[in-house]
Amino acid sequence: MSTVKLTVNGKAVAVDVEDRTLLVQLLRDTLNLTGTHVGCDTSQCGACVVHMDGKAVKSCTMLAGQADGANITTIEGIAKGDELHPMQAAFRDNHGLQCGYCTPGMIMSAIDIVHRHGGDLDETTVRQELEGNICRCTGYHNIVKAVLDAAGRMKVSQAAE
Repeated sequence: MSTVKLTVNGKAVAVDVEDRTLLVQLLRDTLNLTGTHVGCDTSQCGACVVHMDGKAVKSCTMLAGQADGANITTIEGIAKGDELHPMQAAFRDNHGLQCGYCTPGMIMSAIDIVHRHGGDLDETTVRQELEGNICRCTGYHNIVKAVLDAAGRMKVSQAAE
C-alpha cells in the first residue's frame, strides 16, 4: 500500500492504494469519477484518456503511483458549472457523440490536440492525431468536424478570458 496525493479536477486528494492500482481504477472505483472508461485495457482505444499536468495520458496503463503529486483532469472537470467546455459543445453540435462510450476519452484527446496545435488544425492533422482513439460506431467524420469546430471556439474562448 502507498499513499497517493494528487489534485483531481481541482480538489486535493490523498488515498491509500495497492501498488498495482491503475490510475483509471483510482479514478473510477475509488473517486467515483466514472466518466473515464476502460475500453480495451491495452492502451489502444483511448477511452481512458485524462489529462495529467495538462497533457493527455491513457490512464488504463498508468499506475496510480505514477500520478503522485500530479494535477489530473477528467471529463467531469472540464465544464464550468452548467457551461460545457467548448469541445463538449462542439461534439454535441456536430453529432460527434454517437454511442458515447469513447466520447470522454475522445474529448480529452481532442482538447490536448487543440492545445498543442492551436487554431492551425486541418482535417488530416486531426485524423492523424486521433489515431490513438477508437470509435466503433460509424466513423470519425462528425468527430473530426467537432474538433475543427472546437478549435475555433477554444481560440475565441481563450481570447475572451
